[in-house]
Amino acid sequence: MRIEIGKIGVDPFDQGQTLAEVRRLVESGQGGTVFTPNVDHVVQAELDPRLAEAYQGASISVADGMPVVWASKLLRQPVPERVAGSDLVHPLFEIAAERGWRVYVVGGAPGVAQEALQILAAAYPGFEVAGTDAPDVSAEGACAPEVIERIRAAAPHLVFAALGCPKQELWIQRTAPQAPGPVYLGVGASFDFIAGKVPRAPEWMREAGLEWFFRLAREPRRMWRRYLVRGPRFAGIVARQLIQR
Repeated sequence: MRIEIGKIGVDPFDQGQTLAEVRRLVESGQGGTVFTPNVDHVVQAELDPRLAEAYQGASISVADGMPVVWASKLLRQPVPERVAGSDLVHPLFEIAAERGWRVYVVGGAPGVAQEALQILAAAYPGFEVAGTDAPDVSAEGACAPEVIERIRAAAPHLVFAALGCPKQELWIQRTAPQAPGPVYLGVGASFDFIAGKVPRAPEWMREAGLEWFFRLAREPRRMWRRYLVRGPRFAGIVARQLIQR
């Protein structure tokens, strides 16, 4: 049963369960959507009903961020562990290579997806690149219809949306019904990490819930609002739920 944190539901899955469920959705032909909420997503969903609605329709929603895991424990419905979108990419490409799946990447700066895919292909030979796109996506998640047509024609098993929140979630919500079949995953900056364009926090910082500090220190102009304005609101959302309970 999903735990509700603010207006976002979180599945009590560990990484192995998440990967198994993605595999089931692909192999059944049913397709689906995978979101990985963190503190910023929870706060944005309070302010943006479109994002909250997109999350309500997610096939899988797993905690990307230690504060979300901690909040679930405070609410006495603990999720077993953090399952970051970036930590799902490598094992999913390993599965895709084993099973010959086709993958499609949408988003990122021009050329970044191709660089990351070359690195992944060297590590996990066997998957097929069905296509890449770096389209302009509106704040509502809309893009050129040609992108949807290319996804339909490519018939991928997995579509990775690297657009950042809330664009990737709104884009997935809008696109999945128009190009059904694949499993769509919102993965943020994952391909930037893989291509070496953006450094990722060390594992000890991620496990300690300090990835926000690493990113804020590296990109203060871009990240200050997320972590210093929206971040503290998360504590208020959890406190409100505790009082209501």
